[in-house]
Amino acid sequence: MDDTHPNATCELCGRTIDFASGIADAPSDEWYCSQGCREIDETLDGPIQAKGSDCSETSPAATESSPPGESNHRDQTFFRVDGMHSATCEEYLESRAMALDGVADATASYVTETVRVEHDNHVTQQDLIDALSTLGYDAYLRGDAAGSRQAEADAPLRSREMEGMRKRRSDEFLSFRYAAGVLFGAFLLLPYAVLVYPAHLADMVDTTFLELYENSFQLQGSSGALFLRLYLGLTGLVLLFTGLPVLRGAYASLRTKQPNTDLLVAFTVCSAYLYSAAAIIAGENDVFFDLTLVVAAAVTGAAFYETSIKQRALERLTDLTVSQVDEARRYSDDGTTHVVPVEEVTAGDRVLVRTGERIPVDGTLVDQACTVDESIVTGESVPVRRSPGEDVLGGSIVTNDAALVEVNEARTSSIDRIMQSVWNIQSTDHRIQRRADRMATFVAPVLVLAALGTGAGIYVSTGSVASTVLAMLGVFLVTSPWALGLATPLSVASCLRMMMEHGIIVFDETIFERLREIDVVVFDKTGTLTTGSMEVLEANAPADLLQDVAMLERRASHPAAEAIVAAFGRSEDQTDPMQTDGAPDTIAEPESDPVSEFSSHATGITGTVTGRSVAVGSLDLFAAEDWRVSEEIEQRVKQARGFGHLPVIVGRDGQAEGVVIVGDEPREDWEETLNQLDERGVDVVVLTGDDAEAAEFFDRHTAVDQVFAGVPPAGKTETIRRLANDRNVAMVGDGTNDAPALAVADLGISLGSGTALAADAADIAISTDDLGSVETAFELAHAARSRVRQNNALALCYNAITIPIAIIGLLNPVTVIFAAIVSAGLIGVNSSRRLLPDDKR
Repeated sequence: MDDTHPNATCELCGRTIDFASGIADAPSDEWYCSQGCREIDETLDGPIQAKGSDCSETSPAATESSPPGESNHRDQTFFRVDGMHSATCEEYLESRAMALDGVADATASYVTETVRVEHDNHVTQQDLIDALSTLGYDAYLRGDAAGSRQAEADAPLRSREMEGMRKRRSDEFLSFRYAAGVLFGAFLLLPYAVLVYPAHLADMVDTTFLELYENSFQLQGSSGALFLRLYLGLTGLVLLFTGLPVLRGAYASLRTKQPNTDLLVAFTVCSAYLYSAAAIIAGENDVFFDLTLVVAAAVTGAAFYETSIKQRALERLTDLTVSQVDEARRYSDDGTTHVVPVEEVTAGDRVLVRTGERIPVDGTLVDQACTVDESIVTGESVPVRRSPGEDVLGGSIVTNDAALVEVNEARTSSIDRIMQSVWNIQSTDHRIQRRADRMATFVAPVLVLAALGTGAGIYVSTGSVASTVLAMLGVFLVTSPWALGLATPLSVASCLRMMMEHGIIVFDETIFERLREIDVVVFDKTGTLTTGSMEVLEANAPADLLQDVAMLERRASHPAAEAIVAAFGRSEDQTDPMQTDGAPDTIAEPESDPVSEFSSHATGITGTVTGRSVAVGSLDLFAAEDWRVSEEIEQRVKQARGFGHLPVIVGRDGQAEGVVIVGDEPREDWEETLNQLDERGVDVVVLTGDDAEAAEFFDRHTAVDQVFAGVPPAGKTETIRRLANDRNVAMVGDGTNDAPALAVADLGISLGSGTALAADAADIAISTDDLGSVETAFELAHAARSRVRQNNALALCYNAITIPIAIIGLLNPVTVIFAAIVSAGLIGVNSSRRLLPDDKR
């Protein structure tokens, strides 16, 4: 093996590897950090550029080797921008950022409400915030939300990142403004209800009851001038109060030349407003100020309702584990420690990490060995033993002994790099339009052409400018499908609410379209297909030996040890081995302990319990200690590994006497879930950081198409990219190490027991921690997609009524408001229906 390679990197995931642990492919001279990466590289075509993103910006190698926030000597800043709800918003905000001198690139995603800006050093973050905070958009540093660790360390990341939206939506002034607009609008509708509608009905219907109202509503002379001044001013004021979000969206639509439903709604409210003003000036009685008031209030109210449902979805998320560390315990040469903010830690500093604490930054272990749980970073379920001189990962947990870590030059955490990777991916997320916005792209130009054509025809035939203007505004008033702007938020809100009732939290309504297209579902193994917690499944050893083993395992601290102690140990208090800050840290022995000797090895533990030698560990430990192991025990070990369990050999005085089988049990409903997905024609792939033996149990299942074992987090991300080469991929995971893969997948699904970063990266969070909800999500998404289409069709009822009545000459405030009420009512009733029958709840 050639060891002259300078800084060899894994061919698949880009991780830097040393030649002692790396795997080389002799014919091609390619290097891999694990057997899993090698298998994936040989099995799946690649490398493939991620959908909707620049691969160079989000590649694992670049993410792990480049300092966060820096790309090609430029600063890279991430923002959350509240108020984004369409692809039009993306283009508008990108154009705002790019207009600043010194901005090299700007990429926005309304799906994740993220804007990423690459800029020169002279462009300040405040300059960018000022540029992006316009027309009601509210921009703030994404790090402010994700990094406000001290005060809100227990809140989910996604909840913290959207705190600005919740505060803005609940702002008293905003609520008062909308309420005042609705109140004034209701006041302005009173004359319509008692005078305008009866007068127009009297002209249409020959009824004795309405004779009193015949010719009672005339707008000629002074009465017309008074009505014009009153309603023109007050309706305009109410429109600004209640319809500003719609007008803002329409303006952005025009600026970016990308029509959306806001533009269609604006066509209706503005044309009704201007038509009414022109009609009064022309001496006509058909005024539609009421339509302006009703449509603006209804559409904005529906949008607020949609936002409130999304807020409830965020609040329904359980408190998830936050993996960042705020503080570090700096270790001095005299043995004292001082707690400092992690930002003050510099390269070369030594930090002390006690048992049960997270390592704050990446570094090198010094002084003594310890056991660390790296599952949140690497996905491997079993803690590993690290010796002095070995690297340890920031974000991992010290489970046994104290760790003294020398901070490396990068002074970053693996957790932070994973988060940076997620942000990179999310800022170039799916550039998806709502179906209604796609319809608006085609409808809006047709409406404009129809209005221009009608106006030209009227002007040629009559020569009247007033008649031409009224005709053109009338076309917009009658033909613009404004109800799409009502149907979309009501559809989304009702579907999100009903999915939430099933414990399925959806952050992005485009999943109704995306989930239907999924061809492959990739499952993380540990904590997703399995429970994520170790327990003793079987024990075949003498009872007194198992008690001695439990006593010895109390000195260890890893999931297998905890399971053995829980199963066979007696309840005992354990002394905290570390002293308080400012004093030397030493190991404190319990006052009375049957364990007189204890040694921890990479493959297990040994010691003396009540005067007898005891060993607990793997076959390698017993071989290294030259202890005898029978063929029967070796066979049981092999059999247990075949079922994905962890066999722990126990013995005394040089002889193995039995096996304790510890396992991370598969979830009860895992098999049914995989079978249901298989029946849908969806391929199932299992990814895990554990070795191949631990995953063999799933590999044997008929519904599982592929299993890739020994895959690091960056390898998982690249696997998703390669699978997405010609298929649509969903990823189901629960850990921080899964977050980049969840973000890069066409659809990310996190389980409720997962970490905050996993929930942040996902499109769907299953708050009940029920794996069977993955299949339920598919069912609900299919039903929700149908519901959205139904409501979009019902939205056209308004036009189906107004166009014929306009042709036959019956267009007036009564018929128009009737059409609006019918269309809105049908949408509301259809939205309130359940997505699934009660027996499927």
